[in-house]
Amino acid sequence: MKIGIVGLPNVGKSTLFNSITKAGAECANYPFCTIEPNVGVVAVPDERIEKLAEIYKPQKVTNAIVEFVDIAGLVKGASRGEGLGNKFLSHIREVDSILQVVRCFENSNIVHVEGNIDPLRDIETINLELIFADLETIEKRLERAKKLLKADKKYQFEIDTLEKVKEVLDNGKCARTLSYTDEEKEVLKESFLLTLKPVLYVANVSEDEIENCENNSNVLKVKEYAKSEGADVIPLCVKIEEELSTLEKDDKIEMLQALGLEESGLDKLIKASYKLLGLMSFLTAGEPEVRAWTIKIGTKAPQAAGKIHSDIERGFIKAEVISFDDLMNAGGSMVQAKEKGLVRSEGKEYIMRDGDIVLFRFNV
Repeated sequence: MKIGIVGLPNVGKSTLFNSITKAGAECANYPFCTIEPNVGVVAVPDERIEKLAEIYKPQKVTNAIVEFVDIAGLVKGASRGEGLGNKFLSHIREVDSILQVVRCFENSNIVHVEGNIDPLRDIETINLELIFADLETIEKRLERAKKLLKADKKYQFEIDTLEKVKEVLDNGKCARTLSYTDEEKEVLKESFLLTLKPVLYVANVSEDEIENCENNSNVLKVKEYAKSEGADVIPLCVKIEEELSTLEKDDKIEMLQALGLEESGLDKLIKASYKLLGLMSFLTAGEPEVRAWTIKIGTKAPQAAGKIHSDIERGFIKAEVISFDDLMNAGGSMVQAKEKGLVRSEGKEYIMRDGDIVLFRFNV
């Protein structure tokens, strides 16, 4: 699952990407430094995995992962091919969700492509270009569906669905601001609409504003906008995150304490990005390995077992399940947890929960 990092030029996208992945993407103070997207795979921070590793002392520890893609900066007219518009749009079509970086800091040494700081204008610049691209897609599909309607009335539902989306796009709003039935979602799946992708906003503030960033006037504007489309906002200082990403664990903790922060903005961001994709983790634990397995929210036990091996799904008998919190309440001892009746036996219809520790029983 891929998350595309987007934004106007010089808002901190590549620096953020570097901080997240430590992949060393080039950063420079001029537009379009990033042309081909950089890709990095990162571990999802998970305190539960750390705790289980302390208990089981495994030979191997494996976190869940998320893939981030650093996409070229966008400018007005991208939907018409301005700047690197065509590349931007093709790259963003390939990701599952969008992480939009918004500049909320003043710095005369870092040029802004529009000349001044205005987070709402910047968000709307990006979203409008995506809206224009989606309108072109919708209009082409509508034209085709109306031709086919003459021969088959089943296309009326497709037309109704597309016109519902077109109306919201015509009003300058993203397709994700609407709710859809399962049937409508099925129709829209084939359109690969850019504004239907879930979004998370990153409000990039200055170093001296990080302690009170929640009350930053520009951050509040971003939050108000995000609220209108049901999106989340993570305020952070990309410059500080870049420095934190280079530190060893103890030094990182010390710096966070000095800044009055409980965890880094990046850790919050990676966790929120994982959630944005509709993902969660179930856990397996033992001496060979402690591991987080990524599944879609709503996955049933046999399909979760299939993430480990297809044979386990095929021969699924039952899942022995305990929540992470219940295991910790039993002192981290599976023996004590079983004595207290905290380990459950679940069947094929069980819907997995985030943080379930599971042992699958199967027979092939």
